[in-house]
Amino acid sequence: MIPKDPAMLLSFINLKLRDYGQDLESLCEDLGIAQEELTEKLGSIDYHYSRERNQFV
Repeated sequence: MIPKDPAMLLSFINLKLRDYGQDLESLCEDLGIAQEELTEKLGSIDYHYSRERNQFV
């Protein structure tokens, strides 16, 4: 289950990106979530995806 709370979601997504070495697009596909929806939700707490770091910062 994917966390609904944006702060918990941030931690969950960054952990998955780090541990599995996938890019955001692949991770969203594997989790069955819309990349746009995820980036908007994390953007609401002022976190944005950094392709260079492969995490939300």
